[in-house]
Amino acid sequence: MTQHAHRPARSHRVAGYGIYLLPGLALCVLVLVVPLAMTVGYSFTRWQGIGPAEFIGLDNYLRLLQDDAFWASFRNIGFIIIGMAVVPTLLGLVVATLLFDHVARIRRGLVSGLRGGLYLPQVIPVAVTGLMWGWILAPDGALNRMLAAVGLGGLARNWLGDPDLALWSVLAVLVWIQLGYPLVLFLAGLQRIDPQLYEAADIDGASWFQRFTAITVPLLRPELYVVLVTTTIAALKVFSQIYVLTGGGPGTATLVPSYFAYQNFFERAQVGYASAISTLMTVMVLVIAAVFLFRQNSADREV
Repeated sequence: MTQHAHRPARSHRVAGYGIYLLPGLALCVLVLVVPLAMTVGYSFTRWQGIGPAEFIGLDNYLRLLQDDAFWASFRNIGFIIIGMAVVPTLLGLVVATLLFDHVARIRRGLVSGLRGGLYLPQVIPVAVTGLMWGWILAPDGALNRMLAAVGLGGLARNWLGDPDLALWSVLAVLVWIQLGYPLVLFLAGLQRIDPQLYEAADIDGASWFQRFTAITVPLLRPELYVVLVTTTIAALKVFSQIYVLTGGGPGTATLVPSYFAYQNFFERAQVGYASAISTLMTVMVLVIAAVFLFRQNSADREV
């Protein structure tokens, strides 16, 4: 009798939760699901944004396969992933470990200051950082003037205007912007590791590198997965930094798929083609996220 009496109460509780979740779900459908469905639908059409859309099947996707600009943007996004995900993650892990192992033992307040300073680029508006770095990397900007002041004027370059240097310059800026994010997560993760593990390793005569590879990296695996998933997805969607710094140029040297879709949508009024680019990138993001999550779940089950 008591068991049956609990069932209506539980169902009422579930129904109550559903009512509270309903506004958020409705907003999610309105803001995410509906635009995504419309984008996928328009990717099969030829449309200029006004008037009726003409259904053309897979023509936009077949056109993508033959578009050199798209393949250039696709190649560039591989470098962007290195600059926004791989390098900041590795640097953040090493720097966080050094700060935690050495600096924190001397002055904990210094670690907080360094952490805040390195995280600052994450909270500065992209337009501000873009304008700042555009001024620094301009042909007559601060970097070239500094090189000339120390007698290295021969190294001065048009850092954002040279097709051979533009992408590398953008990557350097992206590393600077992204470094603080993994650093903060790794510093937080290091605080949950049992100090006795490091003490035992010290007693056994383990070097810093041995402790780093045998203790720190394995135990920070959850944070590593979170950082790699979020930064890789952010790299695939990168737009603002490219828009502010280079506008995809010179030529296609810094073109990325999101900016290529923007060009086709707003500048060339090829809404169907831009939708095909956006749809393809959405699929890539979902696949990469699924692979990371599957790998993380598999690793958790092994533990």
